[in-house]
Amino acid sequence: MPARRRPTMRDVAHEAGVALRTVSRVVNEDATVGAPLAARVRDAIAKLGFEPDERARQLRSGRTGTIGAAVRNISDAHPVLKAIDDTARAAGLTVVAMSTEDDEQRERDAVMSMTRRRMDGIIIEPIAENHQYLKPEIDSGLPVVAFDRPATGVEADAVLSDNRAGIETAFRHLAGHGHRRIAYIGDDERIYTGRERATAFRECLRSSGTPYSGLVHTGPVEPDRIAAALAATAGATALITGNVSITVAVIRALGPDFGRRALVGFDDFPLSDLLHPPITVIAQGVTEIGRTTVELFQARLADPGRPVQTVIVPTTLIVRGSGEVAP
Repeated sequence: MPARRRPTMRDVAHEAGVALRTVSRVVNEDATVGAPLAARVRDAIAKLGFEPDERARQLRSGRTGTIGAAVRNISDAHPVLKAIDDTARAAGLTVVAMSTEDDEQRERDAVMSMTRRRMDGIIIEPIAENHQYLKPEIDSGLPVVAFDRPATGVEADAVLSDNRAGIETAFRHLAGHGHRRIAYIGDDERIYTGRERATAFRECLRSSGTPYSGLVHTGPVEPDRIAAALAATAGATALITGNVSITVAVIRALGPDFGRRALVGFDDFPLSDLLHPPITVIAQGVTEIGRTTVELFQARLADPGRPVQTVIVPTTLIVRGSGEVAP
């Protein structure tokens, strides 16, 4: 099915029954347009789903509303972004990255700012519970690829870690070292990865015949919440942490004695091999995730009508010491 044409200012003018110049003045927030006329134009904009072309505004004003920032290494704390940037550069593509800080409105503002600038497409690490705001853009042919979490409410390509297999591997590893009471401290379950990993852990407990009451603690990465979870799981001989932020927060909360309980963290991180004991982790295939994300983007750009694809990237257990502490 051919992509739906994006509505233009001419379409808005026709729908509202006004001159093209009037639409332009309303879009540019000209206060001299009468309120009833402006309301008709805004109603037509909402009905058609019109988004102003940021490039046209830039040509008129001579300004882009953006700042170029060349810093030493924006991807130090985001290895998947580094892999995306490396793969994109090799393909002759330029990546413009914006941070959402796990905030739904900030995500939407960032993504829609990019679409108004008519970028070739969007690569997104989703945080919102629903991404239907992207449907008009996808229907118009905009390539959208999600990584780490799927975009919800729309049909979009995605590259995900094998979250469930990673948690199962961590649980089996600890059980194999004699642990019978294993606890899980994870991320907020409104987030896809937090929900998937916590669900997988509950299934591990169920399969082992262990009641999971009191052994599963999920929520925001906040010191008080982490401290409360550790206190509630004091009887567990082993811990699985749901992501690198949780792992670091747990180590910080436990202090120098963190090695008294066995620990397997989901995600690898710098210096994890230098702690005492070094941290056993379930490592995500960050390079493969980044490379595959860009490859799916290129494929979607070349063939907008191709079937939507979800790629699951395997995880790897890296044994270092903390996950091998005896009960």
